[in-house]
Amino acid sequence: MFGFLEATIIKMSIFNLLLFFITLIGGSIPLLVTTVNEKGTNYLLAFSGSFLLSITLLHLIPETFTELGGHEAGALVLAGFFLQFIIQRLTHGVEHGHSHTNGHHHHHGHEHHLHTQAALPLTAVLFGLSLHAFMEGIPLGFNYRMGATETALYLAVAAHKLPEAILLTALVISQKGKQRAFTVLLFFALITPIASFLSENLGKHYLHLSNIIIWIIPIVAGAFIHISTTIFFESGTRHHAMTIPKVFAILLGVIAGLMTLIFG
Repeated sequence: MFGFLEATIIKMSIFNLLLFFITLIGGSIPLLVTTVNEKGTNYLLAFSGSFLLSITLLHLIPETFTELGGHEAGALVLAGFFLQFIIQRLTHGVEHGHSHTNGHHHHHGHEHHLHTQAALPLTAVLFGLSLHAFMEGIPLGFNYRMGATETALYLAVAAHKLPEAILLTALVISQKGKQRAFTVLLFFALITPIASFLSENLGKHYLHLSNIIIWIIPIVAGAFIHISTTIFFESGTRHHAMTIPKVFAILLGVIAGLMTLIFG
């Protein structure tokens, strides 16, 4: 029993470290290059959104309905969907690539999502993204019934963090410069692993907190559904068109999600 707990702690520590470094590496790209490949970022967004949705529906939702059951779980998922809608009012959609341009267009005809308005309220965006990042970490610390759920969820959150960190750093650079952007990125990269650590450790030692976490997970699942579906329809192309490369990226995300069931 002790060996199993020790192995679980080691595995989660490794996952949290990887999540931290993936976020840090992704967010460092705008710090290291003068221009970021916007098409690549948009396709990465489409893949990560599709993968996140797949993991939510294939793993997180079944686990939620197993723990809580029927209407109660469904109501919490619905609440999470609209909670993310409120958070999006603060973040202005940075977490799914919809970052409000100056009205200028990329010379290839695509909206230039990486160069955002200087007037975008940075404090509100950072607060909303921090809340969103903390929510993402809570389900990562839970002990799930299906063995593949934990690993699949970490992979999905990491895939989502990569383009999210790129867009956040680009936003901060445009307003505050590279030095401040790195400080914000470092803080942002720590939030989700810390939330995961707190969820896992506090949930073990305090039964009432463990019960609260069970209620929070479907709320986060609802938020994931909002984020991933919004990515499909609002980010990536001019007039939000479903181009062939974008559809291909979405299909890859679905396939990756299904593979977590086969090899989990």
